[in-house]
This record gives sequence, C-alpha cells and structure tokens, in this order.
Amino acid sequence: MLPLSSHPSPFLNGSIPLLPKLAPPSPYLLPPPPSSLSIQAMKKLQGRVVCAASDKTVAVEVVRLAPHPKYKRRIRKKKKYQAHDADNQFKVGDFVQLEKSRPISKTKTFIAIPVLSRRNSKPGDALPSTLDLPLQSQEMSEFQEEA
Repeated sequence: MLPLSSHPSPFLNGSIPLLPKLAPPSPYLLPPPPSSLSIQAMKKLQGRVVCAASDKTVAVEVVRLAPHPKYKRRIRKKKKYQAHDADNQFKVGDFVQLEKSRPISKTKTFIAIPVLSRRNSKPGDALPSTLDLPLQSQEMSEFQEEA
C-alpha cells in the first residue's frame, strides 16, 4: 500500500477536489433597464362613467376584447374601476380616460381625465352646409348650352 503523502491526489479514490462554489450574482450589480423601455401596461385606460353618486369619486366601466379560452372568439370583458374626480365634473355616460396615480384610497388608484365622446365629433370638424360646388345636373346643362 502506498503511503498517503506520495499519492498524487489529496483524495484516496483519486478524484479531483471540488471547485469552490461561486457566489450567485447579486441583483444589485445588474445595470438598470433603459428608461426608454418602460412598461406602459395599465397606465392609461378609457371607459364610460357608470356611477357618479359619491363625492369626488366616479365608477368607470372599461370594456376590452379578449379571446374566449376555448372557442377563441373575441368577447367583451368589462371591469369597473374607481377613479378620482376632484371637481365632480363627470356625469353618468361621460367618456373618460383613467390615468394611473398614487393610491388615493383603498380602491382608488386612477384619476379621471375628460375625453371627447366617440359619438360627438369636435364642433370645428362639422362639414359646412354648402360646399360651393355646382351640382352635376347644373354642369350638364351648362355643357349642353355651350355645344
């Protein structure tokens, strides 16, 4: 039998010693994500006011389309959010935009911002009553008179 001091390996069975364990990477050493890639999910929502009875609070129903889990047809999903309305300016049926903010109360984390209704267009966008263009019948009569 060989003496222990003349054996090439410090272990009797001849295996190599284990490498020292490396410390797991610290999350504090990772670089911060670029600011241009900020996550914008759930920052702004649009919906319709369904309840305006509370003081400085409106309930807004947000409708989104999502695929059915089995049939994959797009169905409407509705969810109600409580939003802050500091001036009590919104009535039932108004369209508002919800903007994420710090928690105002237990259930309010959005601020209601006015949005023009989808049905009502801007007053400046209305078409004029007359376009100052001759009718096709008038053009035809002028053409016939010239010939």
